[in-house]
Amino acid sequence: MTTLSEVARLAGVTSATVSNVLRQRGKVGEQTRLRVLAAVEELGYRPHLTARALAEGRAPTLALMVSSIANPFYPEFALAAERAARAHGRFLIVCNTNDDPETGRAYLEQIAGTLSDGVLIMNANLSIDELRKAQQRGAPVVLCMWEKPDAPPELPCIAVNFHEAGAIAGRHLIGLGHRRIGALVGSKKGGIHAERYQGYLDACADAGFRHPQNRTRFIADTVEAGYQATMSMLASSPQLTAIFASNDLPALGAMNAIADMGLNVPRDISVIGITDIQWARVSRPALTTVAVPTASAAEMAIDLLLALINRSSASSPMRVTATPQLVERASTAIAREA
Repeated sequence: MTTLSEVARLAGVTSATVSNVLRQRGKVGEQTRLRVLAAVEELGYRPHLTARALAEGRAPTLALMVSSIANPFYPEFALAAERAARAHGRFLIVCNTNDDPETGRAYLEQIAGTLSDGVLIMNANLSIDELRKAQQRGAPVVLCMWEKPDAPPELPCIAVNFHEAGAIAGRHLIGLGHRRIGALVGSKKGGIHAERYQGYLDACADAGFRHPQNRTRFIADTVEAGYQATMSMLASSPQLTAIFASNDLPALGAMNAIADMGLNVPRDISVIGITDIQWARVSRPALTTVAVPTASAAEMAIDLLLALINRSSASSPMRVTATPQLVERASTAIAREA
């Protein structure tokens, strides 16, 4: 592997001059700069990022920790975050914990503050205390897509009003005349989708009726779980005219189940989700959903993380994204009894 010293020797300059040229800092004459770049090209020199991080006490990379890269929401967020990081001259490492806290802890211990200058956390099943320890080692941590803007955590975060997202979904179905609605909640009871479900329940209460608890299923946030739960729910409650899902993946599973039962979406049963992943746009029928500002949230997260790294922001700020918006497509229609 070509070294910095070899580049300096070929260019006839010091190693410090080569470093300044590559980092675009310091005062270096144009002829010297071109000579250094020519030597870099001739020798095929590439900076050793790990060595640079150890020498400077900081890394040129940021890390994004997600619970499951198989969930299509996370790649969409990661793409937006990577673009934002590159706009600031940083690289992004994506760490997949596969819903395993031990894997998350291992990533934090090995990457935070060494290979990465800071970490974005998305549903990594780690406690606030564990994340705070990473901060104490000198690596800022930002929680992404925090679901409770009215209850800030003890760490910097980017929050989305998911309670309002659930309420928007509920009001949409209610406005179409639906009252016999089933609910698919993509987490444990009281889990990360609790605010979305509560928003839906509040919309029902505001319309003057209560959602029966026997029409709710707390499930995994997957297409398969949405499919199985819908089959079960329609078998016990065939009179349902609509399904509220706390995320797009269970909603897509619900639509598949409805089709396999010989029913039509939305003529027989309307379906609405939350998030607006790409799959929602290309499904047939296209899924009505409540879109959250994924791309802008990723950009806000990178901006906040860099501000913390550069010590230009408060220790525990919370930034709230724009309000989620209804995206009405082909999976919802007026209730058949209406």
